[in-house]
Amino acid sequence: MAYRKLGRTSSHRHAMFRSIVTSLLDKERIETTEAKAKEISGIVAKMITLAKRGDLHARRQVAAFIRDESVTKKLFDTIAPMYSDRPGGYTRIFKMGPRKGDAAPMAIIELVK
Repeated sequence: MAYRKLGRTSSHRHAMFRSIVTSLLDKERIETTEAKAKEISGIVAKMITLAKRGDLHARRQVAAFIRDESVTKKLFDTIAPMYSDRPGGYTRIFKMGPRKGDAAPMAIIELVK
């Protein structure tokens, strides 16, 4: 299987990933389920790699996905320069215990400093 469907339609899944990636880049550390954390780590890596390029086309590609201008600016101005000499591995996932309500496995995903 190429990716996790997470019990959602493709449009709902895409919108959810955009929201979670925006939150992660804004807050730099979020708590979510393990499956969602594993899925968005690749998307975040792609966004950071585009931001490291820094040209206009990369900025437009990131802006088409993130849609929050302040987060896009933060990504290009502060986050991408932090990883200028790092070839990958921008996120770290810590597994937590199960969620109290439905016992879903939870995780913390954060940007590596």
